[in-house]
Amino acid sequence: MIQETLARLKPLASAADVWVITNEWLHEVIVEQLPEIATAHVLAEPCPRNTAPACALAAFLLEKTAPDTVLGVFPSDHTVADPKRFAEVIGAGVRLAAAGSNIVVLGVTPTRAETGYGYIEQGAVVEVGDVTVRRVRRFREKPDPATAERFLAAGNFVWNGGIFLWSAKTLAAAVREYAPDMAEILETIAAAFGTDGFEAVFAREYPKCENISVDYAILERVSARGEMRSNIYCLPADFGWNDLGSWASLHEHLGKSERDNVMDGETTGLFAIQSSGNYVYAPGKTVALLGVDGLVVVETADALLITTRARSQDVSKIVRAVHEGGREDLI
Repeated sequence: MIQETLARLKPLASAADVWVITNEWLHEVIVEQLPEIATAHVLAEPCPRNTAPACALAAFLLEKTAPDTVLGVFPSDHTVADPKRFAEVIGAGVRLAAAGSNIVVLGVTPTRAETGYGYIEQGAVVEVGDVTVRRVRRFREKPDPATAERFLAAGNFVWNGGIFLWSAKTLAAAVREYAPDMAEILETIAAAFGTDGFEAVFAREYPKCENISVDYAILERVSARGEMRSNIYCLPADFGWNDLGSWASLHEHLGKSERDNVMDGETTGLFAIQSSGNYVYAPGKTVALLGVDGLVVVETADALLITTRARSQDVSKIVRAVHEGGREDLI
């Protein structure tokens, strides 16, 4: 999927302009999988700190040499059905982000009352240059089921697709204003980039950053200025977007209907009796389901996960418990 992410960006930018911010567990394999990317552009966080420090670090690194460069944030767990339309939408977003201190977010028209995604409440339709967009009224956290139903019925709420566009100087300025402590830390790290002491500075300073998403740290605070003053605009992600960050979304991606039982990976067979809507990953195994609906069953060499599709967004709680239990070997 990370190779596909890079491939669909190639019509918009060269590989030399791509940066990857990942973790220590994945650093080596990403370098192998993306040989076109300079090794120095694949940064491994000393510890996980969510998306705000990662995005902000990229902004401060680029601000040093190319402050007007439009920086795009593209999570690598997305699928895109129409790469050509993706390039068109992102191209329009780049032009909009370059036209001043604008921030561009991509919104996905919701197909269900999803509780696992954040939402964007859209405001007025406006023309900015050659792009027709809607102003962002505010960002809304992952809702409970009743609130999600209300968002779906309102018609002006979209899923937050997690793709953002802004110039390096725009994001850096926002971080300095709304997260000054983080800004000071990351500017120290950026100043050391390219020197012999970078790794030591990165390892020492980065863990000091708050563990917070860019949505909470920056976007929600910028949008609090008000719809007409925040300069945040929403473009429709009408290119067949899906986020495979949960087992439920993987079931949706692989299944033909909501009631499909999906057997993923190289398995020897699935027998399902009076069962529907289940996702199963158990390589080399025959799996039998009897009288169960909406389950997620994932077996690997050293662990077994059983949950429901409705709770699959909460797997991070298991990861946290494993970490706190000292079982780093399972992560």
